[in-house]
Amino acid sequence: MDTTQERADAQDFPYDVFAKACPSRGTLEHVTGRWGGLTLSALYEGSLRFNELRRRVDGVSEKMLSQTLHALERDGLVHREAQPTNPPRVDYELTPLGHGVAERLMGLIHFVEGRMDDVLAARRRYDETRGAR
Repeated sequence: MDTTQERADAQDFPYDVFAKACPSRGTLEHVTGRWGGLTLSALYEGSLRFNELRRRVDGVSEKMLSQTLHALERDGLVHREAQPTNPPRVDYELTPLGHGVAERLMGLIHFVEGRMDDVLAARRRYDETRGAR
């Protein structure tokens, strides 16, 4: 059986998300977490102001959206542009790197949305066999 390092060497990647100390693990967490994935996907549609983004990502708190945007900006996936107006205007948009990540997320989102009838049927079957509701 291959070790994590052997798999990383075989792929010629300098990083291995399966290794505990690898920095790619944090970025993967930011991208695939509930709010990160939804935020990146919302920005895939174009630049948004903070409150527009908050309305688009229904259910996210102001605090969580702010933390998510900071993490994504730090990872180089989101660009924040503050306009020196009164009141201040801040726009968020994807960087080229962020656009590439969001494009892949959109493929996954479209796949999941397109297969939800199958997922819901599977849930019903599962719940019926276990007596859950």
